Amino acid sequence: MVNGHRIHVIVRGQGPDLVLIHGASGSTRDMTFELVKHLEGRYRVLIFDRPGLGYSDRVSSSGATLVQQAEILSEAAAQLEAHQPIVMGQSYGGGVALAWAAHFPDRLAALVPVAAVSSIWASPLDRLYRIMSHRWLGPIAIPLLTAFVSDSYVNKVMASIFAPQNEPKGFGAFFGPGLTLRRKTLRSNALQRASLLNEIHTLFPLYGKICVPTEIVHGGEDTTVPAWNHAERLVTRISGANLTLLPGIGHMPQHVAACDVSAAIDRAAIRAGLH
Repeated sequence: MVNGHRIHVIVRGQGPDLVLIHGASGSTRDMTFELVKHLEGRYRVLIFDRPGLGYSDRVSSSGATLVQQAEILSEAAAQLEAHQPIVMGQSYGGGVALAWAAHFPDRLAALVPVAAVSSIWASPLDRLYRIMSHRWLGPIAIPLLTAFVSDSYVNKVMASIFAPQNEPKGFGAFFGPGLTLRRKTLRSNALQRASLLNEIHTLFPLYGKICVPTEIVHGGEDTTVPAWNHAERLVTRISGANLTLLPGIGHMPQHVAACDVSAAIDRAAIRAGLH
């Protein structure tokens, strides 16, 4: 419990502390399907459900900001005696990890943003997110969406997230789309996504304050969070940061390039003096 809110965590392995933070619409299952297998032999891995997603409580009617989530998760980690973990975040979770490093620099040892949203973009918010996050349209529309969403739509969305790679065999059943399609989860996720751009505007100028060892990983073919606009700009703003650009890889390196993500975490650990 953090400030009266339940925060769900899975802990695996032994060694230096490592926190993994999932992206939008995700849960701990996004990190336990493949990536944790590459890490639990040499790290104590803490995998959190972000507030309002998975099995963690919603902590704000506005969805919880990047900074609020970073504060809550860092406090949850500290309760588990992980006072200065390595922090890895993917996609939206990468934004949470960056907020953690910028606002709570004494609460982590190293930073690993993976396919992380980090820079300002021009494209408008997806129409579905606009509807679900709307003050009064959202509560009306979400029950209809959950009642009528089809398997074919879910499969299409999953395919687009993994492109140009294929969705790993068995991932859909393991991930359990029903966990994401719960009404409260859809609302929390939409509210978080709707406020993300404004929050990145605020966070972007603070990257120069990040002083922990930073290893950035990004797929060269990521069309969801394009590397040219995010990772390639981020690496120039954090002193000493390294960028590993993965040719041919899309938005989900933690699944399709888990060895590369694991290697980046190892490099961050070595730079932080943890290995």
